[in-house]
Amino acid sequence: MAAPASASAGTSTPDYDFDVVKLFTIAATFWGVAAFLVGVVIAFQLAFPVLNLDLEWTSFGRLRPLHTSAAVFAFGGNALFATSLYVVQRTSRASLFGGRDLALFLFWGYQAFIVMAGVGYLFGITQSKEYAEPEWFVDLWLTIVWVVYLIVFAGTLLKREEPHIYVANWFYLAFIITVAMLHIGNNLSVPVSFLGAKSYPLFPGVQGALVQWWYGHNAVGFFLTAGFLGIMYYFVPKQAGRPVYSYRLSIVHFWSLIFLYIWAGPHHLHYTALPDWAQTLGMVFSIMLWMPSWGGMINGLMTLSGAWDKLRTDPVLRFLVTSVAFYGMSTFEGPVMSIKAVNGLSHYTDWTIGHVHSGALGWVAFVSFGAIYFLVPALWRRERLYSSLLVEVHFWIATIGIVLYITAMWISGIMQGLMWRAYDSLGFLQYSFVETVQAMFPFYVIRALGGVCFLIGALVMVYNLWRTVRGEVRKGEMPVAAVIPAAAE
Repeated sequence: MAAPASASAGTSTPDYDFDVVKLFTIAATFWGVAAFLVGVVIAFQLAFPVLNLDLEWTSFGRLRPLHTSAAVFAFGGNALFATSLYVVQRTSRASLFGGRDLALFLFWGYQAFIVMAGVGYLFGITQSKEYAEPEWFVDLWLTIVWVVYLIVFAGTLLKREEPHIYVANWFYLAFIITVAMLHIGNNLSVPVSFLGAKSYPLFPGVQGALVQWWYGHNAVGFFLTAGFLGIMYYFVPKQAGRPVYSYRLSIVHFWSLIFLYIWAGPHHLHYTALPDWAQTLGMVFSIMLWMPSWGGMINGLMTLSGAWDKLRTDPVLRFLVTSVAFYGMSTFEGPVMSIKAVNGLSHYTDWTIGHVHSGALGWVAFVSFGAIYFLVPALWRRERLYSSLLVEVHFWIATIGIVLYITAMWISGIMQGLMWRAYDSLGFLQYSFVETVQAMFPFYVIRALGGVCFLIGALVMVYNLWRTVRGEVRKGEMPVAAVIPAAAE
């Protein structure tokens, strides 16, 4: 099975439920802009602390987890819901299991989780962990929603009309199951009282740190990697009009990634109280991860064999392919940073922030943008986007924003690490902590300006999609890579 595939000749078209996919697509776009806006605010807060406003609700400490969760779980999560529920129907030739009511519960239940978590962050009602997870009652609600997600997705696969399970669904299913396991394991806690919000984690101390980073790194590995690889394996071939380069490589990529990623978390705890053998184990598995990660990148890029010329004329495809390139870069940099000698310089510095955002903005956001640009004309049955030129504008503004952001953080982070370990001739630290903060100021400003560019690009996308949904087409533009409406695909 080489193509993302579809209906056999002479068979009727299933009654797909695309209404919930529309809702998730709208939500992903809305929460994306909200997440980028909060990110810009906290970036300027680091450069200009007066912007914290001396209010606890608007402080960096409250807004930073709000931004992180809005970007990952609100924007990224809704993009994953939208694409997975679209792809599983199209590739299975089956409507969603459970019908409209279960799908709507999934949508509104997940939005309720996002709102509860966001309010909790602003009011300080969180677990005291690295990622400041929401409190136990929010975790419990998300567990219920996530089980429904698994039922809907897996049930649709079970009732499929196609004999094969297309590889994108393998990645989606692994993401759903593993995130459930991670969520439950990391959030095991003991509430102080049944009606109280406060709870204490079940695993304290170094055990808690290990569980935290088993969760943290695999949230990256399965939520932000496996799930979005599902997007790559469907939307890159569809937009390029080419079959996946190697279906066999995609299966090797899947199983090797799934096996290796789960062991890599301890590399976040180098030079801590965690036993040295566990640190080394995490480092070794992280380095081995480079091979399957690049196998997936090569598969994505080589899918364009015979269609490279489309990159000159199709800005949506450019978003998708650039995201795969960023995926390759981030999955090379990550294993390098897991090496103890490198980690001794990079850890706790802005280098890590640059690395995270090269993956979050370049890989996760770009592949999501490409998928959303594909989905909107297909879902609303429009022949094409309102303006391909505006997609081009979005691409270049966002790319400039990413380059400004990650280069500023790379320079700032390496400078930080070197200043922290610099000694004078008497063996004393050469720089105080305040001096390192002062030195980082111009790079913080550059980082914030990069975020502004990325936010502007997202607003351009919103305008373009709004005009597309209204059925408008910008005059004077040649149609580029028109998307086939879902009903006629």
